[in-house]
Amino acid sequence: MQDNIIQEKSFEFAIRVVKVYQVLTSRRKEFVLSKQLLRSGTSMGANVEEAIGARSRADFLAKLSIGYKEARETQFWIRLLSATGYLTEPEQKSLLDDLDQILKILTSIRLTTKERTHS
Repeated sequence: MQDNIIQEKSFEFAIRVVKVYQVLTSRRKEFVLSKQLLRSGTSMGANVEEAIGARSRADFLAKLSIGYKEARETQFWIRLLSATGYLTEPEQKSLLDDLDQILKILTSIRLTTKERTHS
């Protein structure tokens, strides 16, 4: 990865999600919600990767938009896992803080790309 901040942050976040999933399944015996978190939390980064390899600006925007939606879904699963006692408050806060940074970056990239498309 060559100093692509969203690529780096989404990859690092995916690693965190995999580790949280491992703890949730092995220690906390939660298998359903954690699988949803794993799917959306890693899919976000995969869509960023696909966007980087996009063939057109429209394809780039579409992949980033999917990544954004996956990030929003991930927020939901984190909040739900916390509300049901599977994640502690500090775990939730740390994950949501990282996710908030990712969402802000994705939003900025999407807006900048749209502006360039229409100018």
